[in-house]
Amino acid sequence: MSTPRAGLALASLALVAVGCEVVAPAPTGGQRYGLGTPLDERVLAGWNIDVAPDGTGLPPGRGNVAQGRTVYESKCVSCHGEKGVGGPANRLAGGSVKSRPQVKTVGSFWPHATTIYDYVNRAMPWDRPQSLAPDEVYAVTAYLLFINGIVPESATLDAVSLPRVRMPNRDGFNPVDPRPDTR
Repeated sequence: MSTPRAGLALASLALVAVGCEVVAPAPTGGQRYGLGTPLDERVLAGWNIDVAPDGTGLPPGRGNVAQGRTVYESKCVSCHGEKGVGGPANRLAGGSVKSRPQVKTVGSFWPHATTIYDYVNRAMPWDRPQSLAPDEVYAVTAYLLFINGIVPESATLDAVSLPRVRMPNRDGFNPVDPRPDTR
């Protein structure tokens, strides 16, 4: 059963999680809830790990295709299959958005190479998210780009080179909402 107080408690917890101090209105009897502790920068930095399409947020580090193959084979192949195809999880390699039906993979659909780094860093491996070191994430990203034919086998990626990788579907996304009822 949802109540206004339950909604307020959930909203307060969400704000506390992002570092806002929350003091709820006093309940009956004039007592305060006392919720809310401001987060210090060190704690907040642990949550501030997103990477923008232009590469803003990429950490220091580097990784190459050969290193990425090793990491992939030890931490990714059981879910995504050999060379990104054939596992129980989403296919990562090959495909085409022009074929019918569309086959959307990292190489055929994603518009920015930095998104690969961002997603792998935050969410993979699924059973141990955020467990890979930056060098491992750069390496896996290099390997995924290689098996999709986007970078050569000799590629090494870092915070400077990764944003420069041009994805095949980079121009396939329209930033304008095409619905007639929106502006």
